[in-house]
Amino acid sequence: MGVDYYKVLQVDRSAKDDDLKKAYRKLAMKWHPDKNPNNKKDAEAKFKQISEAYDVLSDPQKRAVYDQYGEEGLKGNVPPPGSSGFPGGSDGGSGYSSFRFNTRSPDDIFSEFFGFSSPFGVGDMGGSRGGVGGSSAFGRGGFEDIFSQFSRGAGGGGEPSGMPSMPRKAAAIERTLQCSLEDLYKGTTKKMKISRDVVDYSGRPSTLEEILTIEIKPGWKKGTKITFPEKGNEQRNVIPSDLIFIIDEKPHSVYKRDGNDLVITQKISLVEALTGFNAQITTLDGRTLTVPINSVISPSYEEVVKGEGMPIPKEPSKRGNLRIKFNIKFPTRLTSEQKTGIKRLLSS
Repeated sequence: MGVDYYKVLQVDRSAKDDDLKKAYRKLAMKWHPDKNPNNKKDAEAKFKQISEAYDVLSDPQKRAVYDQYGEEGLKGNVPPPGSSGFPGGSDGGSGYSSFRFNTRSPDDIFSEFFGFSSPFGVGDMGGSRGGVGGSSAFGRGGFEDIFSQFSRGAGGGGEPSGMPSMPRKAAAIERTLQCSLEDLYKGTTKKMKISRDVVDYSGRPSTLEEILTIEIKPGWKKGTKITFPEKGNEQRNVIPSDLIFIIDEKPHSVYKRDGNDLVITQKISLVEALTGFNAQITTLDGRTLTVPINSVISPSYEEVVKGEGMPIPKEPSKRGNLRIKFNIKFPTRLTSEQKTGIKRLLSS
C-alpha cells in the first residue's frame, strides 16, 4: 500500500472527519518546518506527508480509492489490465493513467485551518521554500511571529507565547421551541428552517438555508434541550456556535401537567358530589374515559386513575397518573322545605 496515511495521522481506519481534523491540527503544529529550525529538512518531509495524508483521508472519493488500492491507486498506477478498473475511468479499464487526483498543497490545507498561508513552499508539495516570487507567505516574521497573535488577548495586550491557541468556539445560540401538551403527550416531529452564514476554503461568505428535523419524544418536559452542534454562522478562526432548542409547554385549556401526572378539574353539582356520578373525560390522544365516582366528594377530594398520565421518557412502557379534581357548585339559596328535607335525610 506504500505510505499508511492512517498511521501518519495516528488515527484508526474508522476515523471520522472530526478525528482527522484534530489529528491534523496537532501534528501540523508539531512538525511545521519553521517550528523545527534545527531539523528543517526532516520536518519538511514530515509536514508534507501529514498534509498529504489529511488531503486524502478527508476526501471521501480519495479515501475510498486509497482504502481499496493504496497510494499507488491514487496515482493511477494500478490495478493491472484486465481488472474492473477504477470508478470514473474513461478508458474502459485498460489505461488507468487517466484516473488521477489533484493534490492540494500543504499551504492550502494549512490556510484552511488557521486562516494563514504556510511559509512552506507551494507548487510541488515540498519544492522550493518561499512561495511565489521567493518571499515567504508569512513575510519576514515566519511561523513564530504570525502564530503569536493567536495567544494574545482580544485587546492586543500581553506577550506572545509563540504558540497558537486552538480556535475559540462561539457562544451557543438558544431558541425556545413551543410545544402543545398534545405534542408532548404523543410525540411529534417538528421541522425548523434556519439560515446561516458559511465560508468556503477561499474565505468567500455565502448564505446557506437548512431544514432541521427535531424529534419530540413522548413525555418530554419543559426545559428539555435539543442541541445541533456547530450550526451557527461560520467565520475565520472561530468554531461555529451550537444551536440549542429549549422545549416550552403551551398552556392547555383543560389539562395541567404536574411532573408525570395530568390534572383535570370537573364541575359537578352538590347532588353529584353527595350521590356519585360517571365522569366522562376526553384524553389528549382523543379517547373517551368513563370514570365512575362512587365516593362522597369533598372540595379537597381527588380521584386517581392510574396509568393515564404523561408518558415517562426513560420508561416508555409506563405513564404517570390522571388526577381528577372537582369544582362543586353549591346552591345559592334553599327553600324552607328543602332545608327541612335535607336535615331529615342527613340526620337519619
